[in-house]
Amino acid sequence: MTSSTPIALFNLEGKVAVITGGNGGIGLGCARGLAKAGATIVIWARDTSKNAAAKSELEALGATVITLEVDVTDRAAVESATARTIELCGGIDILFANAGVNIRMRPEEYTEDIVDQIIDVNLKAVFHCCQSVYPAMTARGGGKIILIGSLTSVQGLGVAPVYSATKGAVVQLAKSLAAAWGAQNIQVNTILPGWIVTEMTSVTRAVPGLPEHVLSRTPAGRWGSPADFEGIATFFASGASDFVTGTDIQIDGGFTSTLAIFDLPKN
Repeated sequence: MTSSTPIALFNLEGKVAVITGGNGGIGLGCARGLAKAGATIVIWARDTSKNAAAKSELEALGATVITLEVDVTDRAAVESATARTIELCGGIDILFANAGVNIRMRPEEYTEDIVDQIIDVNLKAVFHCCQSVYPAMTARGGGKIILIGSLTSVQGLGVAPVYSATKGAVVQLAKSLAAAWGAQNIQVNTILPGWIVTEMTSVTRAVPGLPEHVLSRTPAGRWGSPADFEGIATFFASGASDFVTGTDIQIDGGFTSTLAIFDLPKN
């Protein structure tokens, strides 16, 4: 089999992938895709019980999995986790900066502490993780950085303005890093999840009428699941995307592609 075959393009054997918040939801969905493609998975996350469960699940797929208890808002902890990952795995090839938080309320209700918390997790921590793995990636001759945005990266949400602002900033951060680090053979892209069934969206899915509204706007006719991210994660992490950088892809079942699902009368 030559390196130009489709299977080889997506092969991640020998690659080391760090996934922040990779012990659940979309992060774990991405980890499953990379594990199936042969990557060594390193999860950086705070919840040790969820880390252990994710490790068992991914190891059942045949992957080598390491979990580190990391608070990504603590820059020293990120630097320590980077050093430990390199010590255990020999390097870092892929970063999924997935960890995020959303605290929903109207703009006038936010306190400074809540604003700082959202910015610290969704933007500052993402940037620090990228900075931290950069030397390791250049030492390997290149790498892949994948950031996790949101539909709110491109659309406003009145009850999540700070979250929306940070997710918009993530898209611009990816474009800027792609421009800065392209010469080092580091590709940086963003995934924009739509309405996905995860623990984070459990409160949202309980809002009367919202699930039905989402379905009425979604050509795919369903909410997404973490499994829907296995393919795009593998694409962005693999050689198949070597000429793709500074871009973002919406994984939303077509939600943002249409005004509504109905037939207009003919003229």
